[in-house]
Amino acid sequence: MSREIRFYVEGGGHLKATIVRFRTAMGNFLRSLREKARAKRIGWFIKACGGRRSAYDDFCAAVRSNPGAFNLLLVDAEGPVTCESPWEYLRTRPGDQWKNPGMEDQHCHLMVQTMEAWLIADREKLAEYYGRDFHEKALPDNRNIEQIDKDAVARALRDATRNTKKGEYHKTRHAPDILERIRPAEVRARASYCERLFRTLSAQIDDA
Repeated sequence: MSREIRFYVEGGGHLKATIVRFRTAMGNFLRSLREKARAKRIGWFIKACGGRRSAYDDFCAAVRSNPGAFNLLLVDAEGPVTCESPWEYLRTRPGDQWKNPGMEDQHCHLMVQTMEAWLIADREKLAEYYGRDFHEKALPDNRNIEQIDKDAVARALRDATRNTKKGEYHKTRHAPDILERIRPAEVRARASYCERLFRTLSAQIDDA
């Protein structure tokens, strides 16, 4: 099994400072896995790639340049996932139509339908972050956050945060801070694809 895990993740915007901040936040969200990997002397590398196409291109390049690593792609689904195979979903999704570079499904992971769905999964930590005047009732009641349309998630975040001192939710200013605060267990319980990510990596580390 591989002695190095390498992530290529959509997110962080286009500025170096916001990309670095998002990379750190994603690393902290996955810190239980990172610590487990390091305890077994398994390398751990995360690259926040900005746009989704950049994440895919960087992943494909890594497959060629680091074939011995466990390379992993993580991008927003941008809609409901209708295929059992994430590679098949990305191949058939309008706007992507990405070719699988010869990797098994365990190397391809999705944030369904968007990363912001993970943020609203932990209402308690989201409310703590925004503080007074956070309107929790604006958030959808659906227990399965992956069933919530991405536009509805964005609208709910806007409505819930509009009157707070921090102001309306902003992707590059607020998302990294929230991502570091939310509890993975809460997200995993409400998002099967997040659970899949954790289970895949945990198994990979155990088998190394």
